[in-house]
Order: sequence, then structure tokens, then C-alpha cells
Amino acid sequence: MLLPIWWHRKKRVQVKAEPLASARFLPRTEPRQMRVWRWSDVLLLIVRCLLLACAIAWLADPVFPWRGDTVVVAEGSDARWVEREVQAAGYGAAARLPLPAHEALAWIRLHEREFRPEARLLVLGDIPMPATLPQFRRPVLLRTDTRPAPPAEAHVAIFSTRPPEWRRLFAALDGPLRVVIDAKPGPNTELIVWDLPDAPPATLRAPLWWTTDTAAFTELARSKAVAGIRYADGPRGRVWASTAWPPGDPAAARTLLDTWRELHAGPAPYTAPPLDFAATKAPARAYANGALREFLLWGLLALFALERILAHARRR
Repeated sequence: MLLPIWWHRKKRVQVKAEPLASARFLPRTEPRQMRVWRWSDVLLLIVRCLLLACAIAWLADPVFPWRGDTVVVAEGSDARWVEREVQAAGYGAAARLPLPAHEALAWIRLHEREFRPEARLLVLGDIPMPATLPQFRRPVLLRTDTRPAPPAEAHVAIFSTRPPEWRRLFAALDGPLRVVIDAKPGPNTELIVWDLPDAPPATLRAPLWWTTDTAAFTELARSKAVAGIRYADGPRGRVWASTAWPPGDPAAARTLLDTWRELHAGPAPYTAPPLDFAATKAPARAYANGALREFLLWGLLALFALERILAHARRR
């Protein structure tokens, strides 16, 4: 903060000297200057100090604790169940914060510095179990409500001389995933079954391909094999290949469908059990963008414009 004060004091006003004709008869003397510490343009100095303080605060990214008791509610939770759990836990006067279920615990870990030391936290909803048990710097209560998974659709296009066998395979799929057989590939097609000896058109693309002829896809020439399935990534998408398709028995069909769901769609999330997280000494998470950075940036721009206006007015 001493930098703008030093800079302000170094700016001296130079006085113009005019030669006087009668002064040539006077003895020559060196001018003596006496520097007197006097404040001038105090308003400009204050603005420059505020500009520097605002820049330091913007770089430091400060976070002030302002949140009190909070109930984090997963989006889509049953309102009656949420109200019952809130009253049972004694959080009737707490603020409600709706968040996506898969982001609730991570959001608390990231914004933990925004809560006051005495603030209490309650998380409600169908919260998926994280891979590792999270650690918080304050006690957190987690109460979960398992809800049935919403039905999902997977669009499949079949190019084969034996489409009934492939349709029977997808008809055996149970659970929340429902397969829709498209007459021709579209933007929602996730899987193309290519059971033809000819290569597919270069313009046809999909996230995943199943093929029974490795010669139809040149990217399979140096592919790897896992569990009897060769796979490779190409310009049309990822390709799976096997000469044992379509499966001839229920066990092989179940294995192929499970592999498709686990590797391509990912495993279904598991609802976390009710937990009481105790306070730990976990280090605070670094902020990529704090809550005050936007306000400080606007303040920095306003102070910079005001400083330039005052500096120009002083020169005039």
C-alpha cells in the first residue's frame, strides 16, 4: 500500500523560469530548493490506494463465511419426505439449497469456507455413494431416500441378414434400460449392429458398433481382444467385433448385454446409506473462482476509470 503514496509524492510540479534582463548584473547563485511534505490531490491518492487494495483482494480471492444452517436437498426428492426429515433433525429454520444429487457432497466440500463456524449441514435425497468417503471440516448429516431409477432408452440400428436373432437379444434386456430399434440410424442412435460382409458407408457414425466381420473395419487390424471381443476406435466410432455373434444361448446373451451396459453406459449409481460425517482436519479446498471475484473485478474496473479521470483533471 506504500507504493501509490511513494509514487504520489515523487510527482513534482515543475515551475517555468523566465530569463530576466536585469538579472545579468546580479552575482550568480545556485538555486536552493527546500522540500516540504505537503499533501496535494488527496482524492487521487485515496483512489490509487483503493485501486491497489482491490487488485490485491482480487488476486487473493477472499471468502467470508456468511452461510448459516443449511439443508442441501437433492433435486427430484419427495417434498413430504424432505419436510419430515427436516423437522425430525431440527432444521426447520435452516435455508434450503437444491442441488443435483451427484454434486451435493462435492459442492459442500468445495464451498465449506462459506459457512460460519456454528453452521450445521443436512443433506437429503437420493445421494449416490462416492468412490471414497468424503471428509469435511465440520459435522455433516446425510439422510438418503432410495427412489426407483428413471427409465432410460437406448436407440439401436440393425444392419443384418438375420435381424430376428438380434431383436431377440435386445428383447431379453431387463431393468430401467429399454432398447428402441430404429429403422435407420439417427442422431440418437447409440449402437449400430453391422452384421454384413461389406464395409459401412464412411458417413455413417455412431458411438458404438458391433460387427461380426473384422474385415469390414480396417481399424480392427491391430486391435486388442478382451473376453473374446476385439475392440478399436476409428473415425466412425468405437468398434466391437466377435465371430460368435449373435449369441446362441441365454448365458452368452446376458454376458454381452451386461458388458455393453457396464463398459459403454457405465455402472448404475449406488445410493449411499444414512451417514453422520464427523469433523476432520482435512485441508480446505482451493478456490478456482471465489464468490467475490466478480464483484472485485467490477470494482477494479470502476476504480481504474475513476483514477484515470482524476489524473487527467489534475494535468489540466
